[in-house]
Amino acid sequence: MSSAAIMEPGVFRRYASDQLVTLAKLVLENAFQPIVEVGTGSVFGYESLLRGQERIGFSSPLELLDQAQETGQLLALEQMMASRALAKFASLPDFSSTTLFLNLDVRLIGNGRYFLEKVLLNLRKANIAPSSVCFEFSERFDNTSVPEFADLVTWMRKEGFKLAIDDFGVGHGEMKLLCDYPVDYLKIDRHFIAGLDRSPRKRHLVKNIVNIAHVLGIRVIAEGIETEAEFLACREYGIDLVQGWFIARPTTFVSDLQSSFPYLADIGHRRSSQSLDEILIRKQIEHLPTVYENESIDSVFELFRRNPRQAFFPVLNANGEPRGVINEYHLKEYIYQPFGRDLLKNKVYERSISHFVDRAPIIGLDAEAEELMSLFANMDNSACVILTENMRYAGVVSAASLIKVINEKQLKIAQDQNPLTGLPGNRAIRDFMHEAGRDDEEPRFFCYCDFDNFKPFNDHYGFQMGDHAISLFAALMKRYFFSDGDFLGHVGGDDFFIGVRDWTRDELNEILERLLSDFHDDVAELYSPEERAAGKIRGHDRSGAERDFPLLRCSIGVLELPQGLLLDDVGRVGGEIAAVKAEAKESEGGLVFAAFGETK
Repeated sequence: MSSAAIMEPGVFRRYASDQLVTLAKLVLENAFQPIVEVGTGSVFGYESLLRGQERIGFSSPLELLDQAQETGQLLALEQMMASRALAKFASLPDFSSTTLFLNLDVRLIGNGRYFLEKVLLNLRKANIAPSSVCFEFSERFDNTSVPEFADLVTWMRKEGFKLAIDDFGVGHGEMKLLCDYPVDYLKIDRHFIAGLDRSPRKRHLVKNIVNIAHVLGIRVIAEGIETEAEFLACREYGIDLVQGWFIARPTTFVSDLQSSFPYLADIGHRRSSQSLDEILIRKQIEHLPTVYENESIDSVFELFRRNPRQAFFPVLNANGEPRGVINEYHLKEYIYQPFGRDLLKNKVYERSISHFVDRAPIIGLDAEAEELMSLFANMDNSACVILTENMRYAGVVSAASLIKVINEKQLKIAQDQNPLTGLPGNRAIRDFMHEAGRDDEEPRFFCYCDFDNFKPFNDHYGFQMGDHAISLFAALMKRYFFSDGDFLGHVGGDDFFIGVRDWTRDELNEILERLLSDFHDDVAELYSPEERAAGKIRGHDRSGAERDFPLLRCSIGVLELPQGLLLDDVGRVGGEIAAVKAEAKESEGGLVFAAFGETK
């Protein structure tokens, strides 16, 4: 056979039945795709993907793996690719602080211990902790139906490996895995991420998947991010990690990999200052001592001995990520029975720290206080919520601490209310805008109300009459906007804010015109009959010059956020608000609407 014929992929495949692994060694490569922290853009890990199969006549990696299984070469092929992936991973300058994600084919589970023993050997040679490796359970088949699966998972956890459910939502048995096995990550399939920013049904599903995972102490990875809008939606719906072409494509070249993508943190002009919730939560964090799952059981006994009033401690893996908590009551039966501690340390009995880990809700420090309270409510008998910062352990909060946070938040909100009108102030207005900006399932309208010619009126009739005009407008606002979804705020002085959702532009226009008409009629009664009849008063402008001013009125500039538009940082609306307010003041009727992105 000529060398030219050998190079043809079809010929390669025809003669590959018995020599598949030999040929694979020559052409297959490991490509790494970054998995990135949503909030910071830092690389958390890399998924190893098989590339080069087309050179021996296979259209996809799955087709190659199926052929390897049919010819009895799958185990050898997967061992070769795993060894190469570990070698490439060990060559990275930041490998000690990142995680390598490897796919574990369900057809290897029967030989899982043999396969993983070689992985452990390679890890020891490279001085890599097992917790730096996460095995993804492929959902092409039902993993839980394999008899050896449960024992293999127990052994993998004991050795310190991390576990992930791959392609969540489109495969077999994901809910059984989620319910019955201690997985660390849940990877939402690309099907649910594609067009997430435009699909209310997908958003609803993803929000609930994220909530369920966090309650169970599982972090969520979104697969296949291809657009900025999908990335922003994932960030707003609480997803922890992302991967996809929008961030970086898989590459076989280590030199192409980078340790962070800082521009991701700036997309959408994400807020840089801490929220009120985060400030209050940080004040209540308990920085409990921790134990590592690979430490000896004696270290736990010593920790409880030194802290007799503490009933639990967080458990971390070697990379500093929380696994859950270890509760004192699990160990009491061994502490108080003869030879109990010796039994725990008996190698035959095999009870390690990882055996006693209880799940606990895990969430980032930037979550809202109400979200943390919801996690408590949905996880029975949870000792705490574990907080993370940049995916690493940051501390815990108890239910009692969260109650303090909620109470202090309510107090701060009350202090922010305007004493004259009783309406919420600037902090509450920002919070409403931030929340509404992230909820793109319906149109939202931000209405900015500002009195015209208020200064000459206030100077002429006095502050008491000025306060009366302000109170009058606030009362009219409350008369027309009283539904649960309506928000009224007092920016300060003669500036007000109205926020509504799920209204049409025509409906809102009608109500605002009635509000302005009623205010104009009512405030006219505050003038003297002569000035009311003349329609003007004499006063001084801001430069001190004397001139005539029209009667007091209110102008309202309305900025619409259309359905489907997701705003991560409402600071982006500042310039557009100023433009629509200026246009409203110059208009004859004092009311102007503009959609976001369309202001002049």
